[in-house]
Amino acid sequence: MAVEALAGESVSRRCRYSLVIFDWDGTLMDSAARIVACMQAAARELQWPVPSDAAVRDIIGLGLPEAVAILFPGVAPSAHDRLREAYGHQFRVADRIPAPFFPGVVEGIGCLRRDARCRLAVATGKSRRGLDRAFGHESCGDWFAASRTADLTRSKPHPQMLEELLAECSVPIAEAVMIGDTEYDLEMARAIGMDRIAVTYGVHERQRLQRSDPRFVADDFPSVVEWLLV
Repeated sequence: MAVEALAGESVSRRCRYSLVIFDWDGTLMDSAARIVACMQAAARELQWPVPSDAAVRDIIGLGLPEAVAILFPGVAPSAHDRLREAYGHQFRVADRIPAPFFPGVVEGIGCLRRDARCRLAVATGKSRRGLDRAFGHESCGDWFAASRTADLTRSKPHPQMLEELLAECSVPIAEAVMIGDTEYDLEMARAIGMDRIAVTYGVHERQRLQRSDPRFVADDFPSVVEWLLV
């Protein structure tokens, strides 16, 4: 369904859930290419082996320490801070021009926010500083009732992010859903029995996502919103 049509129809429709939790990179924001480029630039800066595009895309969604450990297994853990600092610098420079939202995100979030019963949240592998910067770029922080980042809790696929969001919003698991583009998002939700929606326009392919038994698989963001509204 086109975003415009959905926006017009959503006035009298309600969300299936009281709490809708979104991943950020690859789900709401089209930032995968930027993450890949910055990670590769950081490796070059340190003269470390440069990971392939596919290797970097595979770790998007994890916290930065976990991602570095996977991408550079031959590098001593004591040196990982150097890569994290180099990557952070590269990303901050690139992020002066904000990455765009995926098509339909702004309109779709607007549709969901019309349901006063439904609250929105974010669970992301980004740092708190990185997510706050994105909120500031897009003036969208007030879209979300709560958020969790990987530097302030445990990285996906551990479910601590979701457990904390449920507690903060006082919502039972049965009334919440996790939406993401990676198996880390979906497995985080499956670990505590939370419903999950997979989106195929991000970094992990459909077959991989389907192994996590999502309730719905969407090829674009308007399809996510159409399924959520009843």
